[in-house]
Amino acid sequence: MSWQAIGIFDSGVGGLTVLREIFRALPQEDTIYFGDTARVPYGTKSPETVARYAHEITSFLVRRDIKLLVVACNTASAVALNGLKREFSIPVVGVIEPGARRAVEVTRGGRIGVIGTAGTIKSSAYSRAIKRLLPSAEVLTRACPLFVPLAEEGWTDNQVARLTAQSYLQELKDAGVDTLVLGCTHYPLLKTIIAETMGPDVVLVDSAEETARTVVEILTKKKLLRPDAEKGNHHYYVTDIPAGFIRVGNRFLGGRLGDVYQVNLENEREDED
Repeated sequence: MSWQAIGIFDSGVGGLTVLREIFRALPQEDTIYFGDTARVPYGTKSPETVARYAHEITSFLVRRDIKLLVVACNTASAVALNGLKREFSIPVVGVIEPGARRAVEVTRGGRIGVIGTAGTIKSSAYSRAIKRLLPSAEVLTRACPLFVPLAEEGWTDNQVARLTAQSYLQELKDAGVDTLVLGCTHYPLLKTIIAETMGPDVVLVDSAEETARTVVEILTKKKLLRPDAEKGNHHYYVTDIPAGFIRVGNRFLGGRLGDVYQVNLENEREDED
C-alpha cells in the first residue's frame, strides 16, 4: 500500500497550497489532486450538496487507488469530513482540526483569531474545534471574502491587498488576539501582508502546513511512506476546462503544474452503475 498515491481534493485551486506543503514534506510521494472547478465555490452551497460532492470526488479518487485522502477544502472539512470517515476505509484528513490543534499549542493567552470565507466562518467549525481542545479559549472570527480573488489574481503584495488586509484585520488586531488561524487555503499566499498588518506579536497558523504535518504523522505511524530515494509523480483532475486552473495553479505552485485532465463525474457514476 505504501506505493499508492495521496489523494487531495478541493472545490478549486486553493487546495494547491496544501499540496505544495505535502510536496515539501514528502517529495517521494505520488499525489492525485482533484479540483471541482465546475462547481466552485462550495461556501455558498447547502451542507447536503457539499457532502454529496465530497462523496462523489472521494469515490473517484479511491477508484484510483489512493492510500490517504486530504480534504483540502475548509467548507467540505466542516460539513463532510465525518461522513467520509464513516464511508471510506482509508485515513481521511481535513484542514480544520490540524489548524485548530496548532493554534491551541502556540497561543499564549487563549485569545485566538480565525479568518476564512463567509461559509467557513458561518459554520463555526474552527471555533468548535479550538474550544474542544481549549475550553477557555476566546475565539474571534472574521470573514475575508476578497482575499480569495486577490490570491488568484496574484495581487498579494500591493496597495490593494494591503488596504484590504487592514480593513479586515484591524478589528482582530485591536481585540488583542495573539494567534491568527489562516482558515482558507488561499490565504497562505497573502501571509506576508497578513503578518505585516497583524504585527510581530501575533503568531500566524497556516492550516496547509499543519495538514501536511498531520499527513506525515499518519503515514509514518501506519508505515505507509515510500522510500526517501523515490521521486513522486503528480496528477491533476478538474471538472471544468483546465485553462483557468492551470493559469492560477502555476502561480500557486511556482510553475510546477503538470498535465491537467478534465473529467465528468456524471460519466464516472454511470460507469460505476
